[in-house]
Amino acid sequence: MRKLLLADDHELVRETIAEFLRLQGGFCVVSANSLDSALATLDKEGPVDLVLLDYAMPGMDALTGLATMKARAGCPVAILTGTAPPDVARRALRAGAAGFLPKTLAPQSLVAAVRHMLSGETYMPLDFLTKIEPDDGRINLTPREKDVLLGISEGKSNKEIARDLDIQEVTVKLHLKTLSRKLGAKNRTHAAMLARDMGLT
Repeated sequence: MRKLLLADDHELVRETIAEFLRLQGGFCVVSANSLDSALATLDKEGPVDLVLLDYAMPGMDALTGLATMKARAGCPVAILTGTAPPDVARRALRAGAAGFLPKTLAPQSLVAAVRHMLSGETYMPLDFLTKIEPDDGRINLTPREKDVLLGISEGKSNKEIARDLDIQEVTVKLHLKTLSRKLGAKNRTHAAMLARDMGLT
């Protein structure tokens, strides 16, 4: 059985991906929540066949963490991300990443990407890499949209956010809809994940 090390500081995302890779991919998956704990896990659990590193987790320091892990792991190391822009993906691949996996990948595509990298190939999501970026790359949210986004990131319900901001719940839903569109988020959990990766919360 091929063994993977998955490192992501977002527990729900990490465990969801790990469980899917175990059940659908048939892989043995060990997990960590930072670069330091990933390195410690590597020492403790022995050699692995592939490492998946979250781009935005503690200790990564952009692509420095990729180089650190590559030097220690002795196996392919890929970057997993909620929202790093295409130019980061290109730099990661140039720096020797075995692949660049958006967390928005369909589950079966994720398994296929892992198998592709385990076979010694490099995984490049072409539709992502060729995506046209905004001129300045910035996301312009209104102050109220930022307030709602912060509430979502803290795990609050629409009703709780409405109470905290002294606005109607329907207004929260409206802000959520517009900020999700601006971020390119599929749902509130995805919006919170993107906001964290972009440094918006």
